[in-house]
Amino acid sequence: MSQIKVNEVICIKGSTLIVFYTPSHCWEFCIISRTGGIFGEQKIYYTAAAALTTGLSWLQDEL
Repeated sequence: MSQIKVNEVICIKGSTLIVFYTPSHCWEFCIISRTGGIFGEQKIYYTAAAALTTGLSWLQDEL
């Protein structure tokens, strides 16, 4: 069974940012765009705050 912990779900102007933790990859984020596309990268962040900051930066670039 996968043990994924969702830490943040933030919706901004139709896009959704999800910050989550997995034991194998630490903290990550993904963005679901207004049009349904899913974006992110398989990069390890050692804190939820670091993943959140990067995810918010990606959202700013999208808007």
